[in-house]
Amino acid sequence: MAVAGLGFVGYGVIFFVRNFSDSFLELGIGRNEVDVGKDQIRDFSPQLYDYVGHLHIAVAGFIAAAGVAVAALAWFGVRRGELWAWVTAVVVPVLGLAVALPAHYPNHFDTLGHLGLIYADTLLFVVGAALAFVGLREQGAVK
Repeated sequence: MAVAGLGFVGYGVIFFVRNFSDSFLELGIGRNEVDVGKDQIRDFSPQLYDYVGHLHIAVAGFIAAAGVAVAALAWFGVRRGELWAWVTAVVVPVLGLAVALPAHYPNHFDTLGHLGLIYADTLLFVVGAALAFVGLREQGAVK
């Protein structure tokens, strides 16, 4: 769980850095999904460009912050046998993904290049959460 939380932090960093790169758009989003690039967006509307950039930065911060929370809860709470820490560490990414993922599908932003790292990290997280839950049950934290 803690390693997956750090993976979320890493994804947030990638998201942040791409905002300031020539790519500008998110990882895995290219001309097939958005038919204009950074320069065309800025030329069309500098205010829109700034607005999208500020959203990238904000989302990057929230993804990284959620990752820090998950990693800390897993490392310091779940490892001590605290069920509340496990529940909170599970709720944080589940809530984030439940809100964020559905918007990707109707607009065809669900490319493997875009969501692949999140899918992989989520799988790692689910395995870690399941193993941690078994450990909590064996410790008697789960009745």
